[in-house]
Formats: sequence, C-alpha cells, structure tokens
Amino acid sequence: MSSIREEIEEKEKKILSPFATFSANTRGRIKKEKKCQIRTEFQRDRDRIIHSKSFRRLRYKTQVFLAPKGDHYRTRLTHTLEVSQIARVISRALGLNEDLTEAISLGHDLGHTPFGHAGETVLNKLLKNGFRHNEQSLRVVDIIEKDGKGLNLTFEVRDGILKHSKGRGPIFIEDNTQKPLTLEGEVVRIADLIAYLCHDLDDALRAKVIKESQIPRDILKYLGNSHSKRINHIVKDIIYETKKSEYSRISMSKKMYEIVITLRNFLFKYVYESDIVHREFLKAEKILEQLFYFFMKNEKVFYNIASPLHSGDLETQVADFISGMTDRYSLFLYEKLFLPEPWNVL
Repeated sequence: MSSIREEIEEKEKKILSPFATFSANTRGRIKKEKKCQIRTEFQRDRDRIIHSKSFRRLRYKTQVFLAPKGDHYRTRLTHTLEVSQIARVISRALGLNEDLTEAISLGHDLGHTPFGHAGETVLNKLLKNGFRHNEQSLRVVDIIEKDGKGLNLTFEVRDGILKHSKGRGPIFIEDNTQKPLTLEGEVVRIADLIAYLCHDLDDALRAKVIKESQIPRDILKYLGNSHSKRINHIVKDIIYETKKSEYSRISMSKKMYEIVITLRNFLFKYVYESDIVHREFLKAEKILEQLFYFFMKNEKVFYNIASPLHSGDLETQVADFISGMTDRYSLFLYEKLFLPEPWNVL
C-alpha cells in the first residue's frame, strides 16, 4: 500500500508541467533522512522553515523604514509572506511545484540583518570576506538553526535561497553558476523583486517620503495607481511571457522590463537614498558597527551574551550573532552596553 506522500508525488506527475521540479526527483539532503509518510520533501522543508527561530525573528526586522510606529508598514516578515504569495500565484499558473516555490520564498531572507540593508552594508564593510544576506540565509538553514544542527533542507530549496538576490544587478541572468537551477527558484527571484518594488512604493507614499505626483507617468500608465493593480499587471505579464517562451526561462515583456527598471531606479533615488531614509540608516549602521567592535575586543563578554554559538572564528560568530538580531534587540543591547543606567539612590 502506497503512502500519502507517494500518492501526492504521483499527483504531481499528472498535474504539474513537465518543466516543474517534482518532489520525488529531489537531489536530496546533505544528511540522508527517512522520508515522511505524509509530506513530500519540499513540504517538509517549508514546515521546518516556518517553525524556525530565524523565521519568527523576521517580524521585528526592518524592511525599509526603521522600527516604524505605524502598524501598516512592511517588516521583513510581511515582505517574506508577500513574496511567497506572489511566487505561488506565478507557479500555480505555470504548473510549477508550489511547495518548492513556497519553501524557497519563506526561507530566502532568513539571514537578513536588523535595520534592512543598512545592516548588510555595515557588515559587508567590516568583515574581511564581506557579507551578503543570501549567503547568510543559506548559512542559517545549513548551520545556525536548531542550535548548530541546521535544518538539513533539500538541494533545490538551498539553491533557490542562495540565488534569489539581485541588488541593483540584472533582473534576469544568463550565467548558469548564478542562475537558480529550477524554474521555481527563478520565480522566487522575480517575485522578491515584484514584492519589494510594489510594497516599498506603497510604504513610501504612506510615510509621505514621496508624493504620487512624483511617480513617473509611465509607471502609473502601465502599472496603475494602486498597489494591487501594480502587482497584478507585472504578474500577468510574467505568466504570459513565460508561456510564450515555452518555459525556456521565467520571462517578462520588453516593455514591462523597462517599466520595472524605471520603478527600481525611481525608488533608489527618491526612497532608499533619500535624506530621510539615509539619515536613519546611518544611525543604524553606527549602532551595529559599535556592537561589532565591542564584541571583537571583549570576547569574554560576547560569549557570556551570545553563548552557545556555532562554527567559525570570533569574527564569523559575531557576524552570525549581529545578523540574527532583530531591530529592537540590537537597540536594547546597544543601550545596555553603551548607555549609563541611572543610579537607584534616594
């Protein structure tokens, strides 16, 4: 009698596109495990990520606006959930493996620093080998989680997590060493871009960092004047263009590509590099920089606070500790270590 997992795997072969990544064909895990009788390998990965400590901490990590007082601004957790939703819609429409897509989406930013890209910038400057949040996300799932045991995820999920990041680089890449090995990984890479471009624009308007009148006319004309319309137009374009390409890659029309690049450039100029955002980022960088130097010079204090940690030299362990912090914990620790406490004397 076949297990429920095997029944699901058989359904995948009947329902999904031949270009999908089938659960039964996974390249496996670093450490071999007995298979679950109910869940597929990618479903198990998704569940491990959701139940991890690093996933829960995303709730208190900055997306763009540092520790916002408003309840409706995005955090790293809500960003992750929006990426997952967008990626699943695209994957479902294309007949790809939605479980794999979801697992990559939920794990892609686990290694992100507190204070958004301000934290990544300062650690990249301080560490001798630099710091990239996508590589740290892989380190989190491979080594740091579960008290140094790691989550032991499948090869396909780990590959998608590592190769999701773009920065200001090309949206689509041709280098096969940098390109995700699965179409599901490519979907997450583009869904990450769609999510942050659309919700960062929405948050910037809410915060009055920009006005709607500043948004380039082409963006409003082709994407619409609301958050949902903008996402819908980009997602539909990707789905139809990918089908046209006969699944050779996750694709986008030339016009939509131009609009997306215009939106990204606009956000960098008027939001990410704006005086109001940049000023707060400099403060955040200073906090993390001082914490880093303090721990490097006071190893005993560091291990009293951070013990037990994982593999690597002192610098690596300090980087693991700082990158894993939430915004509010780093502020608490900074205050505890550097600001004097009032004497409780009457």
